[in-house]
Amino acid sequence: MSRTVTVGVDGSRESLAATEWAAEEAVRRAVPLRLLQVWSKDEDPRTRLVDPATARGWGERALGTAQRRLKRRHPGLDVETEWVSGDPVEDLCAAADEAEVLVLGSRGLGGLAGFLAGSVSLAVLARIQRPVVLVRPHHGPEAGKDPSAGEVVLGLDVSAPADEVLAFGFAAADRYGCALRVLHTWAVPAVYGPDMGGALPLLMSEIAQDASVALDEALAPWTEKYPGVSVVRECHQGRPAQDLAKASRDARLVVVGRKNRRARIGTHIGAVTHAVIHHSLAPVAVVPHD
Repeated sequence: MSRTVTVGVDGSRESLAATEWAAEEAVRRAVPLRLLQVWSKDEDPRTRLVDPATARGWGERALGTAQRRLKRRHPGLDVETEWVSGDPVEDLCAAADEAEVLVLGSRGLGGLAGFLAGSVSLAVLARIQRPVVLVRPHHGPEAGKDPSAGEVVLGLDVSAPADEVLAFGFAAADRYGCALRVLHTWAVPAVYGPDMGGALPLLMSEIAQDASVALDEALAPWTEKYPGVSVVRECHQGRPAQDLAKASRDARLVVVGRKNRRARIGTHIGAVTHAVIHHSLAPVAVVPHD
């Protein structure tokens, strides 16, 4: 099967926002768009009395409507649809294996209920081996924001920079024709304690210099590979999750990593990534890496 941009559809306005984002992404990548609806009687309390045949009819009609709408907006886009009855986590992960990226609404209903905080979403993010983009409708003053404006913001840990995350961020900025803002936030190691007197300014200066050098070294091969991408480097003391959430206000996409973990216990998402997907105002790309 050819690579696609796959989006989970459930009929909510959050999944509609994800579908619109996914369509634009598929056009930019020049790949088909796949609309996937996963129905589970156990996951959706509204439809526990609905038989699968009826649910399929409802779902396929909704998918057909979405397909026609997207074809009108993007005449050259190849839009595929699929309705399945099964386990949302299993089916979304399987679909992602055949996709360049999986796109999900941030607070979908049905099988994606309570997406950002729900067990289905966390299970998908923990297990998936392909990038996932989380999209939610903006609220308040951000509602009128042009989704095609802004930079790509990438959160980077210079102590262990992941090529997968850097590759995704640079490729996205290159496709969008925008700048890439790479943010590394450092902190004074706790071992030094809170009260170091006159030594603290010197220590902070040394940490800042080392972090800046490490950031430049991590970016060097990628700036060479993508000479057309304007890179803005930010390296300062702070809190990564808070800084990324703040940067998301003016971003068109936030890119963070998720380290693959083999242990069965825990969400396997990471504290910073977990916080960013809860608080970012821009779509968030979560990129798995070893």
